[in-house]
Amino acid sequence: NAGLGSGGSEAAPEEVWAAAWDVNVMAHVRAAHALLPDWLERGSGRFVSTVSAAGLLTMIGAAPYSVTKHGAYAFAEWLSLTYRHRGIKVHAICPQGVRTDMLAATGTAGDLVLTPTAIEPDDVAAALFAGMAEDRFLVLPHPEVAAFYRARAETPDKWLKGMNHIQRKWEENER
Repeated sequence: NAGLGSGGSEAAPEEVWAAAWDVNVMAHVRAAHALLPDWLERGSGRFVSTVSAAGLLTMIGAAPYSVTKHGAYAFAEWLSLTYRHRGIKVHAICPQGVRTDMLAATGTAGDLVLTPTAIEPDDVAAALFAGMAEDRFLVLPHPEVAAFYRARAETPDKWLKGMNHIQRKWEENER
């Protein structure tokens, strides 16, 4: 599951929120529901959750996407802490910008934040394989995301002010 890129704010139509929730969260839940019984019986399995840096950092202009990607990350984390001791390995891969049609559809918000450091899908795959080989839960194909995530956790008010600055810049470009 890669996701459904849903822009908008709290005012996005409920159908947009429901679709984002269904694809970005419930697809992971359904996959786990289908796969876990056999994996638990044999004592091993590997669950890869394609989240997004938006699930760690929040993306401007995309409340449904960001909120549901936070949910996808939380579900992957829950799977890992619940089943690791039973042989289930979970990986949450959180790329920032990846050169795909989904990135092209992000418009000005993507141009401001994602496009300058966008990577190829093959780079994401390589990062995932490296993360799996090292048995890492959190796989970050963009090294800068780790620093952003740390800054968000250590100084949330400063982080939010900085993101609000980008939000204002995005709104000015949208006029």
